[in-house]
Amino acid sequence: MQNTLSAQLTQFTHILQQELFPRLEPVLGPISNRGSLFIAVCAMVPIAKLLPSGRWNGRPSKDRQSIARAFLAKSVYGFVHTRQLLEVLANDATLRRLCGWTHASQIPHESTFSRAFAEFANSQLPTAAHEALIRATHATQLVGHISRGSSAISVRERFVSSPKPKLKAKTKKPKSSKKRRKAHTFGKETQAQRASRETRIERQLRAKTLEEMLQGIPTACDIGGKKGSSGETKWWRGYKLHLDVADGNIPISALITAASVHDSQVAIPLTHRTSGRVTYLYDGMDSAYNAKAIRTASHQQNHKPIIHFHTRPKPKTQLPSRVKLPPEWDPAEKVRYKIRTTVERGFSRMKAQRPVAAPAATESVLRQSLRDEFLSGQIRVRGAKKVMAQMMFGVLALTVAQLLRRHQ
Repeated sequence: MQNTLSAQLTQFTHILQQELFPRLEPVLGPISNRGSLFIAVCAMVPIAKLLPSGRWNGRPSKDRQSIARAFLAKSVYGFVHTRQLLEVLANDATLRRLCGWTHASQIPHESTFSRAFAEFANSQLPTAAHEALIRATHATQLVGHISRGSSAISVRERFVSSPKPKLKAKTKKPKSSKKRRKAHTFGKETQAQRASRETRIERQLRAKTLEEMLQGIPTACDIGGKKGSSGETKWWRGYKLHLDVADGNIPISALITAASVHDSQVAIPLTHRTSGRVTYLYDGMDSAYNAKAIRTASHQQNHKPIIHFHTRPKPKTQLPSRVKLPPEWDPAEKVRYKIRTTVERGFSRMKAQRPVAAPAATESVLRQSLRDEFLSGQIRVRGAKKVMAQMMFGVLALTVAQLLRRHQ
């Protein structure tokens, strides 16, 4: 009989605390809470299996496995930039040996780290590692709820503004053009004209693969805005991270788009990706995802959509026969919709502001200055692929931390 996920993680935690840590402490010294979490991340995330193996012509490349572990440490410890990571690795023997380097002279140059990070971003290494982790831990599990949401990602990057359309000179139209326009309007509509009027989510509903669903969705840096509860619109420059979070604040799927992309444009691709990784029952979404095509896509994957309806506080008419009220929810659906806040708690843990230690800080200073968040509020990389890679390193650390916290 195969053990459940809770039994497997409990056994894994017991092995770490009772067998592995007592053997590492005489060699590495005292291991902090962050150090123990970093060891668990390295043990659970299959980085070595996903790295390309082989020999290259010319000068041999540095060990990519150690560099990948260093970027995982950057997310676990909350370092802002790579230079800060390198200075801590040069002074902290425990973290350096956990990454795979014995002496400080073995640490590659900062330019090597930049080239390796570009390779990881182009090959989507963190995304593949997160998918492998989710499949390994949730292959035989039934997930109750998937909460879907998005969050703003501010970056220090320029964006190309769209050119303004040229205004055409006004010309007087003859009187006969009105009849031609009327005949064209009420003429028989062709199939090509009908297809051209389809929205993006309607085209996504007819698509069969995830690549077809993501075609046409902007991923370049631009300006985005979101209206808060007080009515004020908050603007930012950068991207938008979309997450599917399971029960227990465990991230399942992630996508990155331009900041101006509406949340509903990514709902169907996320449903398709999450359904291929885990088996779940309910889709929890707010009113931004209230569309017929999104509900249909959820039903096609054998899920129950729980989507908040658009509220209309001030209808145009006060006649009761003309006011269209949203349908009433069952008491069970109201309770299940409250579980949707798990995605908000996941974002708050990833992006909450916290004090960051100095670049040359020791392990004791890091323990005092860092909290439980895994993503720096300052994004120093540029481009959608690199920003996605940095996001996914933080998502990997958050996933392992939530798995261990849930089953302790």
